[in-house]
Amino acid sequence: MQGPRSAFVARDVGPTTIAALAVAQVVLWIVARPAGEPTGSYIGQLLGAESILLLSIGLVLISTLPWVEEWFDGIDRAAIWHRRLAITGLLLLVPHILLSSNPNGTTLGGPLGIIGAVGMVALALWAILPRWRSVVPRPLRRLVVAAREAPVARDVREIFGGYERWRALHRTTGLFVAAAFVHGVLDGTPFDDAPVLRWSYVGIGGIGLAFYVYRELLARHFQSLHDYQVDAVREIAPGVVEVAMRPLGRGVDFVPGQFAMIYLEAKDGWHRHPFTISSAPREGLLRLTVKALGDYTSRLAELIEPGMPAVIGGPHGRFNHAKGTDRQVWIAGGVGVAPFLSWLRALDGDLPQRVDLFYSADGEAPFAQEIRDIADRHASLRAHIIDTAVEGRLTIERVLATADGARSALSVFMCGPRGMLRTFQTQLRMAGVPARRIHREYFDWR
Repeated sequence: MQGPRSAFVARDVGPTTIAALAVAQVVLWIVARPAGEPTGSYIGQLLGAESILLLSIGLVLISTLPWVEEWFDGIDRAAIWHRRLAITGLLLLVPHILLSSNPNGTTLGGPLGIIGAVGMVALALWAILPRWRSVVPRPLRRLVVAAREAPVARDVREIFGGYERWRALHRTTGLFVAAAFVHGVLDGTPFDDAPVLRWSYVGIGGIGLAFYVYRELLARHFQSLHDYQVDAVREIAPGVVEVAMRPLGRGVDFVPGQFAMIYLEAKDGWHRHPFTISSAPREGLLRLTVKALGDYTSRLAELIEPGMPAVIGGPHGRFNHAKGTDRQVWIAGGVGVAPFLSWLRALDGDLPQRVDLFYSADGEAPFAQEIRDIADRHASLRAHIIDTAVEGRLTIERVLATADGARSALSVFMCGPRGMLRTFQTQLRMAGVPARRIHREYFDWR
């Protein structure tokens, strides 16, 4: 369980460590290269070992251990890096397959390598499908939509679609990594003449698989879980629902801005999903602000009702304005206002930082009046509610126009649609805001 923090780990510690490990393995393979190894084949097998290293680190990142969250400044950032490492590891398999050769390969090694590669590629493609718009060029998107709506494609999506099915099959990733790892142990040609390469490879893969086994078999026994009951469900705006839950016993102890893994029993069974907590810690109820973004969230108001049980796991995340400078800008887009609502509702007395909150929504913004009322009570807080249907999209120029003083001393906190945040992040850095002072919550990770 996490409580308030007085210190925060630098956000680049995790990625820097990963880069150092990847470089160290390359150096080791260069130094320990046994005589007689063909250059092309050796490079291919080195890339295979790098792939196993990255995939093993990816298994560590989704182990749900608290120190992983500390290491990466948030479990959401760890999940993003898990995805990046998985994609990079799979890309390295292409030259590995093309360059590596072992005429004396074992009977079992080859099939295991094929099973591992095909299984991981299939899971990666499935993970990308919900985000196909960010991958497919705009001119081709109509063709993709037409293909998705074809009768056969609809049947496939009905069978394999949904977060729970995705999650269940995605958990088999470690099995395919294990198959690829054993393939390397059996068919790696440098290992007989270079024990240091063999045992470093075994250690790396073994650690990754040990973390996978921990997550699948043991983690559930160490999770911090709290029993709740749905108290109220109300529609705040079209497509936006607020769920209030009352603790049955001791409630979850969270820091404003954190999210939790919510297990909700609905009319069609139990559902599991990460949601940002939008209430303040001192409230008797725990509130979630949910937008219809897919799977069961689009029918949440129909599926749950007061009295239904819920279980809260966590909390997680390190999206906290306390780690910012004295001059801050908060940017919320749509349902991305949820962590800021928790911050605002938790204000007790004066706000020590000078803050401009920009909240953009298409039409009348949910919670707009509540936000204005809170801002009226705090002289150091200014709220800017933008109706994009009337005023157009929020721009960085408008945001920075309120940021008096040096931009190098400005801290920016953002939560909203991925495309919007990526654009803002780039523009803020170009405008002189240091990358280390730009913070965002990856609320769309899964």
